[in-house]
Amino acid sequence: MKLYQSLIYIKYQIYLKLTVDAAKVTAKDIMTKSVIAVDVSLTVNEAAKMMEDAKVGAVIVMENNTPVGIITDRDFAVKVVAHAYQITTPVKQIMSSPLIATSLDVSVWQVADLMYTRGIRKLPIIDNNKVVGIITSTDLVNQLAIATDEDIRKMYHESVIKVYKQYSPYN
Repeated sequence: MKLYQSLIYIKYQIYLKLTVDAAKVTAKDIMTKSVIAVDVSLTVNEAAKMMEDAKVGAVIVMENNTPVGIITDRDFAVKVVAHAYQITTPVKQIMSSPLIATSLDVSVWQVADLMYTRGIRKLPIIDNNKVVGIITSTDLVNQLAIATDEDIRKMYHESVIKVYKQYSPYN
């Protein structure tokens, strides 16, 4: 009986997600709230161990309690391995900086656009100069999976308008 009730609850949650207007979904709605932050003095080895223990793909780098950069699992592969940095190298040397981030109230489509135009896969969410969450490309794919045809049309039209504005002689 519990399994049956669980299935009904899951179907109801999916129904609620499908009936929400995607244009009203914000970063706050899809972000992961647990974020790991490390100090700039930490070594790449210590940061990698923290990421492995927490099973996350990125950590935020902090300096004087202010977010200044991000290190992703890709940074380890590309920067540490490709350049043969020592495991005692400070994270400040390999972090991506300046930190590209956004706020809680931006729409999920604006988040997707920012991530696409900047070529990033993980986007920290900042509120009052504190990191309160992170959105990954996986979060966006999950959101897209429940989008309606109308949502997709709106997203397409917004993209076309953006391209036209970029090349318009009237701007």
